[in-house]
Amino acid sequence: MNTTARPVEERVADTLRDADATVAVAEAATGGLVATLLTTPPGASDYFDRAYVTYAYDALREELAVSRETLDEHGAVSAPTVREMAQAARDRARTDFGVATAAVAGPGGGTDERPVGTVFVAVASAAPWESGDSTTTVERYTVDGDRDGVREQAARQALRDLAAAVQDGEQQGL
Repeated sequence: MNTTARPVEERVADTLRDADATVAVAEAATGGLVATLLTTPPGASDYFDRAYVTYAYDALREELAVSRETLDEHGAVSAPTVREMAQAARDRARTDFGVATAAVAGPGGGTDERPVGTVFVAVASAAPWESGDSTTTVERYTVDGDRDGVREQAARQALRDLAAAVQDGEQQGL
C-alpha cells in the first residue's frame, strides 16, 4: 500500500501512536486548522492534548508567555515567535511535542521582508530532564494562494514537520 497517498493527518496520527507520543498545538494564522486536522482521525485522544489559538499579541503573551521583546523586535510572524510558541505549547501541556504556526495569510499585511504566503512552522520536542536533548526546529516556507489556501498549506506543512520530528526522535531514541 502506498502510504504517501494517505492524508497527512492519518500519517501523523500513526506516527504519533507508534512513538507513543503526545502533542499540543499553538496556532496563529491557521486559527485551529492544525488542531482540526490532528483530531480528524478516530482515536485522536491517544496523542492530541490541546490547542492554543493565539491570534493577538496579548493572547500570545498571556497564554504562551511569548515575550514582549520578541514580539517588538521580530513580530508575530517570525522564527523567534513560533519557537517560543511551540516550546510553550509543549511545556504548558506537558506533552512530548509542541507545534506552532504563524503566517501572513493575506490578502493584505505582507511586506517586502515577509510577503503574503510567508509561513513559519516550529516543532519543539521534549527529552528527559537534564539531558540537554530537547530541541526546537523552525522552518520558513513561502506558499502561493489566497487566504484559505495559505492557511491550509501552513496547517498541512505543520503536520509534515511534526511527523518528521517524531520520526527523528524515534531514530535518536528519545
